[in-house]
Amino acid sequence: MFDGRPDLLTVPTSSRHASTEVANLVSVERASVALGTAAVLDAVSLGVGGGERIGVVGRNGGGKTTLLSVLSGRREVDSGRVAWTGGLSIGVLGQADELAADASVRDVVLGDLAEHQWAADARIRGVLDGLLGGSHAPLVGGLDQVVGPLSGGERRRVALAALLVADPDLLILDEPTNHLDVEGVAWLAEHLVAQRTRSDSALVVVTHDRWFLDAVATSTWEVADGAVHAYEGGYAAFVLARAERARVAAVTSERRDNLLRKELAWLRRGAPARTSKPRFRIEAATALIAHEPPPRDDVELARFAAARLGKDVIDLHDASVSLGDRQLLNRVTWHLGPGDRLGLVGVNGAGKSTLLRVLSGDLPLSSGKRKVGVTVQLAFLTQDVRELEALADHRVIEAVEMVRSTVRLGRKELSASQLAQRLGFTGPRQQTRVRDLSGGERRRLQLTRLLMAEPNVLFLDEPTNDLDIETLTSLEDVLDGWAGTLVVVSHDRYLLERVTDRQVALMGDGRLRDLPGGVDEYLRLRHSSASGFRGHPEIPSSQDLLSAQNSGNPSVDGAQASPGPAATPAAQREARKVMARVERSLSRLAERESRVHDAMAAAATDHARVLELNHELRDIVDEREGLELEWLAAAEIVE
Repeated sequence: MFDGRPDLLTVPTSSRHASTEVANLVSVERASVALGTAAVLDAVSLGVGGGERIGVVGRNGGGKTTLLSVLSGRREVDSGRVAWTGGLSIGVLGQADELAADASVRDVVLGDLAEHQWAADARIRGVLDGLLGGSHAPLVGGLDQVVGPLSGGERRRVALAALLVADPDLLILDEPTNHLDVEGVAWLAEHLVAQRTRSDSALVVVTHDRWFLDAVATSTWEVADGAVHAYEGGYAAFVLARAERARVAAVTSERRDNLLRKELAWLRRGAPARTSKPRFRIEAATALIAHEPPPRDDVELARFAAARLGKDVIDLHDASVSLGDRQLLNRVTWHLGPGDRLGLVGVNGAGKSTLLRVLSGDLPLSSGKRKVGVTVQLAFLTQDVRELEALADHRVIEAVEMVRSTVRLGRKELSASQLAQRLGFTGPRQQTRVRDLSGGERRRLQLTRLLMAEPNVLFLDEPTNDLDIETLTSLEDVLDGWAGTLVVVSHDRYLLERVTDRQVALMGDGRLRDLPGGVDEYLRLRHSSASGFRGHPEIPSSQDLLSAQNSGNPSVDGAQASPGPAATPAAQREARKVMARVERSLSRLAERESRVHDAMAAAATDHARVLELNHELRDIVDEREGLELEWLAAAEIVE
């Protein structure tokens, strides 16, 4: 069944499971699988059709990986039937990458393909560049590197590249975005959407990355309590449909309803493009969140944070950090204020975790100064869970109460048990020994203990590792009511956009760059850099500009910039004309966008019309982004 490539299978036509009568590539009929006394899948019937891209979500341990094993034929069902079309090739990316340690990357990824064959194939070259050779994910030894010494993240990318090069009919991926940075996740989403459209191919992917799920999936399966619930569309559609089902059936608790509605409110208010997809019932979403308050009151939280922190939190002045011969920070000046909620992005190795360690004081500066406010109480969630080893024999609730018995979250006071429950530890699980917790549960316990310490400054380094979507939603709800300064490093775009108000980037040149356009702007900048185009000048934040003006220092990022030649009066007049013209165009675009949204709401039941309007909306967004960049370029000329 295996053909020598990693995790590649072919279903022979003569297989006892093979079927040419079913319309689906894979059909599952009343399949049941039990682990011990627990029914992981209970009489499940579903199918994977050609051209489908299916995202699979659910709680950790709920049966997602088991479902993938059934679809791939790696696990027999206890009862029921699974049928594949004859000759179907299946590629599987599991959570553990089993690659031959003595093989080269070339052997694993390209197999016996001659160089002239793969070099002439644009698709294969794109995979190699996107996962192994691009500027965001270079493999040090190239294709001749032996697999054995590679890191876990590098092995993961090699295994994924091998599957994408092989291009099987059915591609099954279990957490493919692990170890990929924001840019890598965006590339993978674009590749899968472009390649998985044929009627004889399909994609099934388990992922906790909600942005990726929204970007890739044409439908979503939720695995829960032995059943598989199917929803049309990506994550945003899944949230809407699940909230509607909960409201109509009245079978979920009030707290669960509030979590779903709060997330819907954010999806509706903060990212209109998400709710413009043709499968959305916009009127239903609007009615559902009509009386729902915003996910958080930023002004109130900032006021409360300022009362707890004062005006000074952490400042870097002309700070530089070098590790070996690499300079990760180069004369950076940065002000982190009370109530700031920042997301930090950058390529792997750019220094994101290093910057958090510098801000926390764990890593000394090579030069420059670090100033910390006297009232700062810092908590730092690292990527290391070994700190819980000393608590292995304690129960979960004991480990939490060792920090504090009650905690104030915003204006509310919660007990240790209540906070633990909000982060996914239900009553029985609170009595579990720490040594018996899964990886995701250990991560949740780390977060719970951190928040019990009542910090007013919180650093989170890849907090989404090992967490399922339901836990992530609970975490975001907790952070919504948390008043303090927050800095998050994550490759999860959804989390960054959800819990932070502003994003900054480490571009790999030792400087910090503000991103008024968010992660999309970062990806554009990276693309421009990779294409050899310098792009637009750095765009400082308003806080950086204010700090620079107050200090009399014209340098925003800490470098002593020498004053360049001033623009001529004629150039400045022309720039002002450009700014005025662009502002008028942006105003007209805003009116046009509003009309399109109104038309989409009116035609919510006409999918063809909504799809047409959705294309128009995307054109508007693209045009607006171009105009904004044009305005920013002109604004740099005007004194």
